[in-house]
Amino acid sequence: MSVVMPAYNRAHCIARSIDSVLAQTYPDVEVIVHDDGSTDGTPALLADRYGSNPRVRVQRAPNAGVSAARNQAFKLVRGDYVALLDSDDVFYPWKLEVQLACLRHAPQIGMVWTDMRAETPDGQLVEERYLKVAYTNWRRFPNERLFSASVRLADLTPQFANELGTARLWTGDVFDAMLMGTLVHTSTVLLTRERFEKVKSFREDLKFAGEDYDFHLRTCREGPVGFADVVSIVYEVGAADRLTRPEYKVQTALNFLNTVVPMIEAERARIRLPEKMLREVTAEAHRWYAEELALTGQSATARPHFVKALKLEPKLRTAALLGLAYLPEPVRGRLRKLTHALRGLRP
Repeated sequence: MSVVMPAYNRAHCIARSIDSVLAQTYPDVEVIVHDDGSTDGTPALLADRYGSNPRVRVQRAPNAGVSAARNQAFKLVRGDYVALLDSDDVFYPWKLEVQLACLRHAPQIGMVWTDMRAETPDGQLVEERYLKVAYTNWRRFPNERLFSASVRLADLTPQFANELGTARLWTGDVFDAMLMGTLVHTSTVLLTRERFEKVKSFREDLKFAGEDYDFHLRTCREGPVGFADVVSIVYEVGAADRLTRPEYKVQTALNFLNTVVPMIEAERARIRLPEKMLREVTAEAHRWYAEELALTGQSATARPHFVKALKLEPKLRTAALLGLAYLPEPVRGRLRKLTHALRGLRP
């Protein structure tokens, strides 16, 4: 089994992440670290701490972004299963063994993911079960509606009954639901080699954030998947260098637009969602991008996206935002400052 980990300037935390893989109860695991041009002590730490460990394979290249880093690491994968882990997150010791049991129990599923515990960089608890808090699409699709079958995880791995409690593995085809927004968190994912070979890589044109949604959406397009409804990782939130920082919001919104709209167009014949829901998510994609553009002073670029959103899903709020986008720049500037202040951001 291969665990793929991109890293950039993570000397302060990467050892904890790597060590959590090496401590897995499933022993046949390697870690592939792609150092994406780190300028801190990451290269030295990797060499000193893991240079003689055959289970940790490190490659280094000039900085090219997280998608390129993952794709370069993918070239070194040699396991029958591929796990993804960010360099500031931590696996629970039994994570991979439980997920492997899930894939063996339901060989038709090509991916299994889990819930996660959210903590600050200094270890303070943010949320014990964070997946359904972070990804609001879960509000549309509870487990019973989303999946077609389930089984108790403790029945698959009784040796971890105390850790798993009454948690279940849920399986089914969730491609349609994923079109409305992601349900999957990257560091919790384990893929079969067969499914991995179909998805192949992360899109490198989706810069800064949102590339993982596209990857998981394409994974779900290829067939059934599984959700192990249990916490199996610690996910770090709130770090200053995260790609979820506010300044990346325009690009994140554009990435969502450039993921979901082309996918709906390409797969329309197989999608079973009502037309109303497809119009809703397409309108939301245009509206979100337009709002982020407007908040950065790009009102002229935002206007056609507000218009598209309004045509797809007439809403008073969208019409009001479109009207604001036509106001003189001094007025828009004052409104932007007010909106940023309300968001708790710097203008």
